[in-house]
Amino acid sequence: MKRSSWRSDEPDALRPRFSRRIVTRLATSIVAVLLVSCRSAPVDETAPTSAPDAYLVAALRTADWLESVAIATDDGTWWPVQPGVPTDPTTPIDDTLYHGNPGVVLFFLEAHRATGNARYLEIARAGADGLLARLDARDGLGPGGAGLYTGIAGIGFVLEETHLATGDAKYRTGAVACLQRLADHAIREGEGVEWNDSTDIVSGSAGVGFFLLWAYERIPYPESLRLALETGRRLVQLGESAPGGTRWTMNPTFPRYMPNFSHGTAGVAAYLAALSEFVNERRFLDAAQSGASHLVRIADTDDGGCVILHHEPDGENLYYLGWCHGPVGTGRLFFELYEHTENPLWFDWMRRGAASLLNSGIPDSQTPGFWNNVGQCCGSAGVLEYYLDLHRETGNAMYLDAAIAMGDQVLAESAETSIGLNWSHAEHRARPEETTVQTGYMQGAAGIAIALLHLSAAVRDEPDESIRLPDSPFETGGTARSFRAQR
Repeated sequence: MKRSSWRSDEPDALRPRFSRRIVTRLATSIVAVLLVSCRSAPVDETAPTSAPDAYLVAALRTADWLESVAIATDDGTWWPVQPGVPTDPTTPIDDTLYHGNPGVVLFFLEAHRATGNARYLEIARAGADGLLARLDARDGLGPGGAGLYTGIAGIGFVLEETHLATGDAKYRTGAVACLQRLADHAIREGEGVEWNDSTDIVSGSAGVGFFLLWAYERIPYPESLRLALETGRRLVQLGESAPGGTRWTMNPTFPRYMPNFSHGTAGVAAYLAALSEFVNERRFLDAAQSGASHLVRIADTDDGGCVILHHEPDGENLYYLGWCHGPVGTGRLFFELYEHTENPLWFDWMRRGAASLLNSGIPDSQTPGFWNNVGQCCGSAGVLEYYLDLHRETGNAMYLDAAIAMGDQVLAESAETSIGLNWSHAEHRARPEETTVQTGYMQGAAGIAIALLHLSAAVRDEPDESIRLPDSPFETGGTARSFRAQR
């Protein structure tokens, strides 16, 4: 049905399984390619966007600023992580999805999708050209070099998104080169493969695995699913017995256990749950549910909520609220499990985490665990995006109202320059005095402006056609699913 090349003599574990998610994502990819092929006439760059609003205007003012700080070279365009801050000339250009070029390229792809302005697609192509030029300069992968947010997996994702937006085969070729690099550098260890000693979403096997599953649905590369399967087998092997179930530490030598999405159990378990949809090995879903059961056991459930400690030891009373260490990220695991099991218990745990966000007082108060940060990773933009996802999945208007409140706070925190908008905030809770202006996705203007684009579309009730990162369980397509509002 989906891949005619699958043979009946292949191992049962590698026979693809079909679900609403796979069909939806495949259809979305086909539509994207068709849209590109139908754009035969150039877009009038001077044409106004439809129904402009404050969120869209702010996002496009951010585009103005990002374009103004871009560095053009013979090989493509680059953006400094912190414009105006002197850097060591020997420091390599940042090509990570977390801080660097890939996230800015994503923003310009999204700006083009939202407005039809051909200039934005031109800028995205120039940034993707810079990523292509850097591929050959990479010597191996190095620490974190495989990762979704720190390495080649994130680059491959952005190159393929550029291919889907432009139809240009060179970006698909670059994405395939990233997959081949992952295959070439996979380390066979125990029952499967890994690329370093990290299990996590940011730099480790769980994030790489998510990219492999994402690529399997879009890119003709024969090893994607097999590598994803072997990644899962190694992660299952690395699970440790813990109160209520199973846990995964970031790596064997890191002195803290951080259970939430970015560096711990929630992220690894979410990957194993996602993998269970593609392969016929029950142990992946079992391991994912065991990880979630552990998280529920250690959660603070006061007032019907669900928040999970930042780390142990010595961080048992510290709670964050964002993507990295809070309900925004960990809720992804619970939704992933709900999608695969249809067990309303997991949906309820996600709802409880959302209740903790709604009851926390953000954005009107500086709640502990939510500091002067408006980014995708730790702050307001990530919470905003999560509320939009919940609104689309449930049809419940209170989530859209909450997203609007976050968006208004993001606007209030912006800084108007002579050229456009940016944001100065503190990336690290422990160093609140260190405020910086950044360009990238997880901590910078690109990610913040992407959230504003998505909010603009939501308040106008436009169909959701936004780009989803590989580790997101939420689907692109359609508007709020009001028929699910009573769950």
